[in-house]
Amino acid sequence: MRRSGSQSTPTILLPESGTALAEPRHCSKVQPLLIRARVVAPVMQPSIEDGAVLIRGSRICTVGRWRQVASRTPAGAHEIDLGEVVLLPGLINAHAHLDYTDMAGQLLPTRSFTDWIKLITEAKSGWGPDDFASSWRNGAEMLVRSGTTTVADIETAPDMLPDVWHDTPLRVFSFIELTGVRSRIAPETAIKETQNRIAALSAGPGRVGVAPHAPYSTIPALLRMVAGAARSQGWLLTTHVAESMEEYEMFKHARGPMFEWLKRNSRDMSDCGNITPVAHLDRNELLGPNLLAVHANYLDPDDIALLARKRVSVVHCPRSHRYFNHAPFEYEKLLRAGLRVCLGTDSLATVIVKRGRKVILDLFEEMREFAREFPDRPPREILRLCTDAPAAVLGLSGQIGCVAPGFKADLIAIPYEGPITRVDDAIIAHEGAVAMSMIDGRIVWPLPT
Repeated sequence: MRRSGSQSTPTILLPESGTALAEPRHCSKVQPLLIRARVVAPVMQPSIEDGAVLIRGSRICTVGRWRQVASRTPAGAHEIDLGEVVLLPGLINAHAHLDYTDMAGQLLPTRSFTDWIKLITEAKSGWGPDDFASSWRNGAEMLVRSGTTTVADIETAPDMLPDVWHDTPLRVFSFIELTGVRSRIAPETAIKETQNRIAALSAGPGRVGVAPHAPYSTIPALLRMVAGAARSQGWLLTTHVAESMEEYEMFKHARGPMFEWLKRNSRDMSDCGNITPVAHLDRNELLGPNLLAVHANYLDPDDIALLARKRVSVVHCPRSHRYFNHAPFEYEKLLRAGLRVCLGTDSLATVIVKRGRKVILDLFEEMREFAREFPDRPPREILRLCTDAPAAVLGLSGQIGCVAPGFKADLIAIPYEGPITRVDDAIIAHEGAVAMSMIDGRIVWPLPT
């Protein structure tokens, strides 16, 4: 490994206070692990050449140049020299459908978004519990190999929980999906059942939120009850909103393919007309800082101001966006309004499959697609859409999404031999499995032989 001869040591700073970080107290209690890398990329601070990270248990204790960190490391520490790699925080996937993984390549893009909904609804109807569980596990394995360490997943088949949690090292936020235009379950019953399910899962390794599917597929009474229960129970929420022009047209103009299809299927359409999908969610009290609004592709200027005022976070899924050939995502406008934007993979059911090439769930692929959409945005900014931004959205700011003392030891490594000045570009350009992945201080990829 090429090493820098400089003895200068960059100071890692706490973003909140700007003061130098001391070694956390707990770092004196557990046998340390010292990891050396050609470059350490904390993300929220400048990259460190010939860097090192000292870990005790599940937490990072010290970050800096190798020479300085090694000099402060007590005797008996286990040392790992990763060689020519960049060590960076594990990626955080803000929106996924793991249980659709095995649908890759099965659903071709349609001219109508409503027709695509019919296709996936038909596809799901032919699956049983074992199919969903196997698909979920396959998706989780893909994420681990490609550098994701935390995922916000929509659970279409929540009966898989908590079993599938135990089959992956991923830190999983499972959002239980609520939907149904003609559901025979009363909203009060649906909420009570959801509360009971969350209570039963609270002792498991995963974390649980709620996902009212979309404004067109979740009746207003259920939206309001979810919003009220979320406030009282402290739930995180996520929903698909303003995903398609057909959804926008349904609410704004009370017409179009989605409007006509749902009307034929006995949906009460009296909530449509002269309102946007985002404003419809606000009318039903769902907008707030605990909400991840997924897609948000078709927005009025007032929608953006409303989302910002309510401190909603937005999740963009670049490859899914391209699959549906949506209108350009209004990232710059959202950014100027002060909205927090994150990236997600969505599912492999909405990724274009090229002949002879296998597709996988991979946030590096999403970052590259985003870079093609927005070529003027710097790579470090794009990386933050998969690190500290979603960490804040999921309530784990200061715990994951950065390589810094006190943070959880969620780390990944990718091969790199170039100069430190090009490391951000190299991160976005990375393809294939990561060289190493660690979650909570435990190496989870590659698995020990």
